[in-house]
Amino acid sequence: MDTSNPAVLVNGEIIRRYVGRRVRCVLKVIRGDGGILQGETSDGQQISVKQAPPAISLSQFVEVIGVAENDRTIRAEICTNFGDKFDMSSYNQLCQLANSEHQSLFI
Repeated sequence: MDTSNPAVLVNGEIIRRYVGRRVRCVLKVIRGDGGILQGETSDGQQISVKQAPPAISLSQFVEVIGVAENDRTIRAEICTNFGDKFDMSSYNQLCQLANSEHQSLFI
């Protein structure tokens, strides 16, 4: 496993701390059009994903790994289907834990 460029676990609130850095975020797909995906984060905020695969090939929940261009946009490197059932509340708690005093356990 390559650990030279880790991706920080983020939600809609936390992503603003990591603009310009590599992040990972699970989104509920709202819509996709022309390589841009609109999704809802685990804390209910909307994020745009550039260079996303066609929405028709995506499940209801996807994990996006890429660079946070700003606090509302991720330029995707990898999009992974997470199926049609995913506990966003637990993921949101994980994001908060991974960006707290326990951060060293996650990066």
